[in-house]
Amino acid sequence: MTEETAGRGDAMSASWSETSLAGAAAAVAAVYGIEGTAKRLSSERDETFLFSAADGARYTLKIANPAEDPAALDFQDGALLHLERHAPAVPVPRIVPTRGGGHSHALATVDGPRIVRLLTFLPGELQYRTPPALAQSRAVGRALAALGLGLSGYDGQPPAGKLMWDISHTLDLVAVVDHVAPERRGQAEAVLAEFERTLPAIAALERRQIIHNDFNPHNILVDPAAPDSVVGIIDFGDMVRAPMVNDLAVGLSYHLATEDWAARAGAYLEGFLSARPLLEPELAVLPVLVRARLAMSIIVAEWRSARFPENRAYIMRNHAAAWAGLRNIADLTAAGLKRLAPNPAEA
Repeated sequence: MTEETAGRGDAMSASWSETSLAGAAAAVAAVYGIEGTAKRLSSERDETFLFSAADGARYTLKIANPAEDPAALDFQDGALLHLERHAPAVPVPRIVPTRGGGHSHALATVDGPRIVRLLTFLPGELQYRTPPALAQSRAVGRALAALGLGLSGYDGQPPAGKLMWDISHTLDLVAVVDHVAPERRGQAEAVLAEFERTLPAIAALERRQIIHNDFNPHNILVDPAAPDSVVGIIDFGDMVRAPMVNDLAVGLSYHLATEDWAARAGAYLEGFLSARPLLEPELAVLPVLVRARLAMSIIVAEWRSARFPENRAYIMRNHAAAWAGLRNIADLTAAGLKRLAPNPAEA
């Protein structure tokens, strides 16, 4: 798999001239008419800033890299607007209109046009910075189900091409699995083979929709005073149209790295299933999809960190947990999932 065949992976590989803090603040003043100061936040595929307005309000400023497909950003904006209209209780950022009433603005830069967007800032603590607890896992599972239900009626069209992080295209990783260290490669290859055997059942799944596709502890905000309360969901840059259960597989993959993984995964499933039961065919393939996501995290991280060593720390941030999770559930079956969360399937 090359960067070209990765589709939206092109944006992840692009380089650009860094925007100064003063330049970011000036862009907000010019485009949105809001004076204030900017602070840089970490991000992989764009430039992201915390913008503090003079009146005390806070926003998230995103300046897309010049290789980003405008259709991809329109697709993300459409999802946020859909949730605002149809699922207002789901805690996601709101789009701040430009002075001209638009959702975004093409900013002229030395690298070419770069799309600027301003979003409301969601206060809260990122989940990964809080102690894990079963009540939190249960709440996060419910939040994912609510988000999925909110997105179920969204008819936006994802941009053309493949997304590197789409479980549906797991087999594309066969081309780069040789970048995985020898001590992990055998298990990664076994997951790819298992996925290939399961493809007919996955292809037959009926419930398909736009999914968040990146529901991980870096994209979930909780109340610091009540860490089992989800107060924000961010980063809609990896959305795809896919089987609904893929979103559950992604989210569940981040609850499997600890010694008490079975209890945490069971709580997560209970939370999700309390709002959105699974169909039996979805349950049957869920363990395979979870393993595929974990293997994807390992393969992509090792491949991309070799290509972009300057960003290795960010790229590899979930690698150790993914490897631990994959080892923990190497033999997990659908029957095993049923034991973790009673009655997890809809008849």
